[in-house]
Amino acid sequence: MPLLALRVPRRTPGTLPTRSLPPTPALKLAARIHSRTTHAQTVQHVDMGAPQTGRVRTGERLAKLREEMGKFGVQAYYVPSEDEHASEYVAASDERRVYISGFNGSAGAALVTADAARLWTDGRYHLQASQQLDDNWTLMKQGLADVPTWTEYLKTLPPPFKIGVDPRLLSASEMADLTSSLPAGLELVPLKENLVDLVWEKDGRPARTARVVVVQPEEYAGLGAEEKIRRLREEVEKRGGGAFVASMLDEVAWLFNLRGSDVDYNPVFFAYALITLTSAHIFINPSQLSSSASEALARADVQVRPYEEVFDALRAEGETGKKVLLGKRASLALTQAVGEGRYELVRSPVVDAKSIKSPAEIAGTRAAHVRDGASLVQYFAWLGEELRAGREVSEYEAAGRLEEYRRGNDKFKGLSFTTISSTGPNGAIIHYSPSPTTSAKIDVNAIYLCDSGAQYLDGTTDVTRTWHFGLAGPSAEEKRAFTRVLQGHIAIDTAVIPNGTTGYSIDAFARRPLWQDGLDYLHGTGHGVGAFLNVHEGPHGIGKREAFNETPLKEGMIVSNEPGFYKDAAFGIRIENLLVVRKADTPNNFNSTGYLSFEHLTLCPIQTLLVDAHLLSPAEREWLNAYHQEVREKLTPLLKERGDERALGWLERETEAI
Repeated sequence: MPLLALRVPRRTPGTLPTRSLPPTPALKLAARIHSRTTHAQTVQHVDMGAPQTGRVRTGERLAKLREEMGKFGVQAYYVPSEDEHASEYVAASDERRVYISGFNGSAGAALVTADAARLWTDGRYHLQASQQLDDNWTLMKQGLADVPTWTEYLKTLPPPFKIGVDPRLLSASEMADLTSSLPAGLELVPLKENLVDLVWEKDGRPARTARVVVVQPEEYAGLGAEEKIRRLREEVEKRGGGAFVASMLDEVAWLFNLRGSDVDYNPVFFAYALITLTSAHIFINPSQLSSSASEALARADVQVRPYEEVFDALRAEGETGKKVLLGKRASLALTQAVGEGRYELVRSPVVDAKSIKSPAEIAGTRAAHVRDGASLVQYFAWLGEELRAGREVSEYEAAGRLEEYRRGNDKFKGLSFTTISSTGPNGAIIHYSPSPTTSAKIDVNAIYLCDSGAQYLDGTTDVTRTWHFGLAGPSAEEKRAFTRVLQGHIAIDTAVIPNGTTGYSIDAFARRPLWQDGLDYLHGTGHGVGAFLNVHEGPHGIGKREAFNETPLKEGMIVSNEPGFYKDAAFGIRIENLLVVRKADTPNNFNSTGYLSFEHLTLCPIQTLLVDAHLLSPAEREWLNAYHQEVREKLTPLLKERGDERALGWLERETEAI
């Protein structure tokens, strides 16, 4: 799934999980798909994520927000997408920006003043935001010429001007940068109350989730919590610190080998961790811990403390005289608790350690992709047969059927994000998600883009494929664009790079074939992926953002490879595989640098009907044929075991050499 800001679509505020229903036939599934399994270790999701909704009338909400702004003496209020853990995926109770603006794309920030409301979002969402924002809002199309960022826009406000912020939702580093750059007379004011919450509480704001937390077995994690804590302490001591605060949810889950389901699609739970040189603490709602989780924490000598005590604990830690280290995305509220001069913002050692997968995590992710690939083959074989037979299938119903195939897989725990099931022009909306009530019927004669993924106990998947099921076949324009995307995909897959190379440095590999035709795409080429954790994981990635130049790609990292092309109001094309970074076997080793290459994990045919073979080089043609041979060899045994003759026949046809 592509990203610029490392986020995914969200569901509409106020929807809550319900009890599970058994798998149902596809034609009945659309009416019943709202229910999802809610047992321990299952990742929650509702309504397939955030369907494309119509406009929400926000006038009354904005009026009430402005009343609160007046009470607190601020002339503007900033509403980010993140929660207090800097999460890219947030729970329904934290969808403040969605509530106040009506725009439910995954990335964006809102700034409300007395006489205006502006929303910034990146190129993935320009079209969606223009369809969802009502006339109270001005859309600021991030990335376009002459469109200032929200921080640049702040500098245009007439002084004296106070901008209210929630210190729990703004990072300490961002606060410092803004404070130093704002002209005299402009002031960021941290407020104890969240002003959107004050409005939303009276309008049915959902309660925060508090679901059961369970142990992630060491056979899948590859390393015990005790060893992870020991290594973290070594790193903290090496940096001259006395303690480290893990504030991001996936940091805490990974560090203690625990998993939960407080946030849709993500096996995480609300918690903080404080690791000193002599003690370890987790701040969590204790009632969420299963007996096995409590026992595991006790064995690792981790003290369980109530979630709300984290600020008191940090105040006490700040008074010890030893420097407290926090990750660069830690909130202003956390650093305020430690105290000025008593902390240091650092590159998180937990984030770095988590990004390099253990051998067990890599093996598990490989195995998960075989099961997942078989389900994808079953799904696309079914969908093509349905459409060519003239049967109507909606985008939403199709997404439900794909989930149904996945639900039958061993170790399945839920989807890893809302399925992007899009036909024709909807495919041009990069993070489109079909509505359960108004989604389009899939057009057999149009391009169909499907970006989907799953969470398994042994790994996380994320895959995109683009298809054309019509007998007339795709147009010459569609085939040429698809082939250019494929060439970019192959360029990343086959790259050999020296140690120290960043994803920023190789992003152009994927774009070069598109640039030859004057084409491009407005999202990153790749993002990090967790191991039964968040489908978008830092700190690494492949893209044009400067942040991707801060972290070299390293052996053991998992990253997506997903170039694309989108023609507004016509079609969308994307090809996505997950890759694991491996040591490269090169005939030479210049300056003892060491070299890296990529191993693809995803197993699903790439439609050759959409390929203009005349554009492919011999090496590119060889890559495609070899990939399809590998897909056929690895998936055929499992499909035979499942007894799906339709899928077996489809797989054989779609993996024929060209």
